[in-house]
Amino acid sequence: MQSFMMKSIEFEGIEVSYRMRGRGLPVVLLHGYLETGEVWEPLAQKLEEQFRIITPDLPGHGDSGIRGEVHTMEFLAGAVREVIRDAGEQRVMMVGHSLGGYVTLAFVELFPEMLSGYVLFHSHPHADTPEAIARRNREIAVVRAGRKNIMYPGNVSMMFARENLKSMKAELERSKRIASRNPGEGIIAMLNGMIARPSRQYILEEGRVPLLWILGRHDLYFSPERAMRDTGMPHNAEVVILEKSGHLGFIEETDKSAGIIARFAEKLKW
Repeated sequence: MQSFMMKSIEFEGIEVSYRMRGRGLPVVLLHGYLETGEVWEPLAQKLEEQFRIITPDLPGHGDSGIRGEVHTMEFLAGAVREVIRDAGEQRVMMVGHSLGGYVTLAFVELFPEMLSGYVLFHSHPHADTPEAIARRNREIAVVRAGRKNIMYPGNVSMMFARENLKSMKAELERSKRIASRNPGEGIIAMLNGMIARPSRQYILEEGRVPLLWILGRHDLYFSPERAMRDTGMPHNAEVVILEKSGHLGFIEETDKSAGIIARFAEKLKW
C-alpha cells in the first residue's frame, strides 16, 4: 500500500511531479542523473517516522516534463523551490544525490534563506573536467541515435561498489528499471545542464549553510580522496565516508545513511 501522496505543479510551462510522506521537519530528497524520486524509497521509508519527506522528479526525469535541450542547475533549483512552496514549507533540509547535489548547490547559492542545512550525497562542487564533458557528449550522441538502452545499464552498474553487485542484484535491477523510464530528451537536457554548470566550490567553502558531505569509499565516479584534496571545508561542515558503498550509499547502506542524516538534522537550527 502506498504511504505517500503524489502531487504536481506547473513550472515555466511544464509539469513537475513530487511525492510527500511522513510527518515532522521537512526534508527534500533530490535524485541524480538517470534516476527519479522513486530511487529514494528505501531511505524515505526509514526517515518518514521522523521527517516530512518531499521527493521531486526533477524536470527531464520521471513524471516531470522537459523544457528544451538544456536544463541548467539554476532552472532545476527554481523548480524545486516551487515544489517546496507548493508543499507549504518555508525552510527545509535538502539532500542531493550526485546531479541532485549540483542542484542543491545551485539552491544554496540562489535561495540560502530556505535551507536549514544541506547534504551532498556522493556529489561535489566542481565543474566538469574536459574528460567528463567528452564522456557526456558521447552519451548525448548515443541517446540522439536512439540507443539509450545500451547506455544506462553500464552507468547504473558502476554506481554500486563492485563487491555489492552480486549481493544486491535486486537493487541493481530496480535501479536499471528506474533509469529505463527516463526519456531520451530528458537525459540530453540533464547532460547538457551538467556540462554547462559552473564550479560552486566557493559556495561550499563559504559555509553560509551547514553541510553534511557523505561519500562512498568505493565510489567510481568521485573518490573521497579527491574530495578531501580539492576542497576546503568550512567550520559548519562534516564529512562521513561510507566504507561499504560505491555511488549509492542510501541503497547500499540504507540504515547507516538514515541514521547519519537524522543525527545531522537534529543539530540544525530550523
